Amino acid sequence: MIINLARRAHDHNWELDPITRSLLDTDFYKLLMLQFIWKHFPRTRATFTLVNRSSAVLLGNMVGVDELREQLEATRKLRMHKSEMIWLAGNTFYGRRGIFEPAFLEWLERDFRLSDFELSTHEGQIALRFDGLWTETTMWEIYALSAIDELKTRANLKRLTEFELDILYARAKTRLWEKMERMRGVPGLNVSDFGTRRRHSFLWHEYVVKAMSDVLGASFAGSSNTYLAYKHDLEAIGTNAHELPMALAALADNDDEVRSAQYKLLDLWQQTYQGELLIMLPDTYGTTQFLRNAPDWVANWTGQRIDSKDPYIAGDEYIEWLKERGHDPRQKRLIASDALDVDIILGLHAYFAGTIRGGLRPSDFRRASDFLDERKWKPERRIRLSSGWGTYLTNDFRNCNPQGNESFNPVSLVCKMSEVDGRPAVKLSDNYRKALGTPAEVERYRRIFGVEGVADVPVTV
Repeated sequence: MIINLARRAHDHNWELDPITRSLLDTDFYKLLMLQFIWKHFPRTRATFTLVNRSSAVLLGNMVGVDELREQLEATRKLRMHKSEMIWLAGNTFYGRRGIFEPAFLEWLERDFRLSDFELSTHEGQIALRFDGLWTETTMWEIYALSAIDELKTRANLKRLTEFELDILYARAKTRLWEKMERMRGVPGLNVSDFGTRRRHSFLWHEYVVKAMSDVLGASFAGSSNTYLAYKHDLEAIGTNAHELPMALAALADNDDEVRSAQYKLLDLWQQTYQGELLIMLPDTYGTTQFLRNAPDWVANWTGQRIDSKDPYIAGDEYIEWLKERGHDPRQKRLIASDALDVDIILGLHAYFAGTIRGGLRPSDFRRASDFLDERKWKPERRIRLSSGWGTYLTNDFRNCNPQGNESFNPVSLVCKMSEVDGRPAVKLSDNYRKALGTPAEVERYRRIFGVEGVADVPVTV
């Protein structure tokens, strides 16, 4: 797949392209969660709100609100294609065929609709809100984020000459190649694309995924982007996300029910998917408290995804927790997914998938040959590690702009659940700075769950 990205940007042909081309152009976990919501909470209402954690970047002054409204309206008109429905119904996901129920697929094709939205600007920031049935609002998260990120990209591309565009993409391609070259041939490496929500553009995302597949081969496990998995015959990667425990906690009637909602969610999830897709995400209200208070059956789950905690600390914590409960960590899966780049991915692989020798640190592993040097590393895994590579895979244009400014740098933009049936929703995470919710509710939840193991570190993406 050869795309002249610079020529396309210079000719502005992409202005005719809808950013969201298919309802499958979303993270796979959103479809799995949509089925869960459709099955158990069909009449529950939910509100999602846009939050720019990179508050110094005034997106409302960069992205035309009318352009954004036009893109969102175009997305609202999308419907599932027959070929996409056949793929969802007949494809094998995680080794299982028929993961989507026929009744759900019929509803998805015939009745699924996206909610309306409220869009404006306030003090240089985009104010965007989705309110309606939970089944109508949950899917907006990824569509909205990728639309805003690409409109930001398009606005900045317009400022470059054709020659400057050539330089921009040449630098980005060189950086991508250098990252892949360092990973190529590393034994046992497992990397997936998690970059939909903060990608540079759809075309660049597709270019990157195809390059990763071609260069890394079996080490590239697949993509969280359902459309790219469908189009390029890749494994669709993903299970669930924070909004599910956030919703169940918001619907709880007292502090004890709030505290147990995170486990109630896991029980309902494993019943829904018949013991499949059992990757837990324990950091919604803090990983340490989650593991300490978890029922014994939670240790039977396949693995854990790390989102907002130092992955070295979180991985060791999970391994020790498994050992205490009589489980062999080598049979479990650990998925790192927060702000990863090649140094961190290789370091985590050295730390968890092998034994580091001679007092070396994970950061000392710079290239594939380091993993073949028995003086440095012995392939003896502690746990089955996977890396979900997001923003710095699909939107790493830092220092690539020939004009010398940072306008192409990614921003930390999220679209999170803020209310459920009129009740405020809260996410605490393992990082104080990632907490979401009204100040009063955030403090209430911190009293309920405590703050053990929670850090206070800068948020980059």
